[in-house]
Order: sequence, then structure tokens, then C-alpha cells
Amino acid sequence: MTSLRLTSPAFGPGDPIPERFTCAGDDISPPLEWTRVPKEAVSLALLVEDLDASVRPATHWSAWGMDPASGGLPEGARAPVEGRNDYGDTGYRGPCPAAKRGAHRYVFRLYALDAALELEPGRSRRSFDAALEGHVLADAALEATFERS
Repeated sequence: MTSLRLTSPAFGPGDPIPERFTCAGDDISPPLEWTRVPKEAVSLALLVEDLDASVRPATHWSAWGMDPASGGLPEGARAPVEGRNDYGDTGYRGPCPAAKRGAHRYVFRLYALDAALELEPGRSRRSFDAALEGHVLADAALEATFERS
């Protein structure tokens, strides 16, 4: 059996995220590609978080409603439905750790779901997590780093 896979043509696992996709650059979402989606998947959801934020992981993007057959999201693309990030708005916000404080780890996590999420745009991370419960068929992660100079 194959498992869900998430990659980016812009960076590899453990690599630095190019500045273009961060607050120090254009702050646009990187291109993402997925393969080996379970045939039972009805929709996909995505979460991007800073694992090294001060108190708890910081949410940079929660998104859902992606078509499992789409194969990915191009650079700068918005997802069909997006939740509220920890910056207080919706959509993607790129890595933005404090300058000269070392690299932070960022994880892009893709979920293959057995149903479309019943969740309105702009909902919180807590609502996103609750909506995923019981619907995840498979997940994949792509972890990378970013350090501001």
C-alpha cells in the first residue's frame, strides 16, 4: 500500500524555505504537490504551522476543500476555503520568526479526508482540528526551516 506524499518544487524536506515565501519576501504560498492520494479521498485539507513558536505551534495557514485529483496548489494560489491564521486574518502567512533568533521549523501537513469539511471560511484552528476528527484517511508532512537575518 502506498501512502500520501506531499512535496514542493521550491524546497525539499529539511531545506530552508526560500525567502520569497516568507514575511521577508513576497509572503506568498509556495507551490505544493501531492501524490498517492487514497482513492477513497473525497477532499483534502492543509495545515502550515511553526513548530518552534514560543508557547505552542503557530498556525500560518489552514485550508480545505481541495480536490484530491488536482495534484497540488501552484505558487501563490489560494485554497478553495481558508481558515483564520494566528495573525488574525485568513489565508497564507509565511514564516516570520524573530530576526537573529535562529531557524524555526515549519511543517506543511496534508490530510486526505473521507468527506468534505463542514466548516465555514475564516474558522479558527480549534474548529479546523475538530472538523478533521474521524475523517482523516491519510496524512503527509513536509518539514522545512526558515531563519531571518
